[in-house]
Amino acid sequence: MKLLSVNLGRPRAVPYTDQPEGVTGIDKRPADGPVRVAAPGAKGVGASGLAGDAVCDTRHHGGDDQAVYAMAREDLDDWERELGRTLANGAFGENLTTLGLDVSGARIGERWRIGSPLGPSVLLEVTSGRIPCRTFQGHLGEKGWVKRFTRKGAPGAYLRVLEPGEIRAGDPVEVVHRPDHDVTVALQFRAMTTERPLLPRLLAAGTALHPESLAAARKYAHAYAD
Repeated sequence: MKLLSVNLGRPRAVPYTDQPEGVTGIDKRPADGPVRVAAPGAKGVGASGLAGDAVCDTRHHGGDDQAVYAMAREDLDDWERELGRTLANGAFGENLTTLGLDVSGARIGERWRIGSPLGPSVLLEVTSGRIPCRTFQGHLGEKGWVKRFTRKGAPGAYLRVLEPGEIRAGDPVEVVHRPDHDVTVALQFRAMTTERPLLPRLLAAGTALHPESLAAARKYAHAYAD
């Protein structure tokens, strides 16, 4: 398991976002050399966990619990076959493009160690899946993309930074902790989008879960308690 690329975006004005200034950092490109990774701060204040990466709409993106976004190259390859077009690393706005790692099958609270054993590695923790938005659809230029991406159910994973450090393309990825519950990123995504009755199952992940998902699960469980 390894990083194929570490991807960064710069602010760019586009016609398809509702961000107040009309800019987005979703167009991410592979970086040359090492990239510093650290917790960016609370959502609404903090942006990306990667130095040099733009998160322009902090109402919905960025912050400690969405500091890093990862997508499996295998899922991009699957979309390439389905869409009949090339998708470069970073095409989905992901910071990390991985190889050999089941990103959407990762469990909430799973921890990844990324980096050279001889260097300042990074420890990340899986929090949730990525919910598609209007900006993502505009960036891809695919009609009905939000519904199509949701139906696929392989959203990639958001992660929080537990230990800061530096990462670069080619670094190994090691799963150093895998919780004993069955709450995967894919399950969390379905519960938050198309299958709301699954929400109470998310509670097994506890506080490792993204706070917004945890609140939704608690609310649903309380409302439908016997």
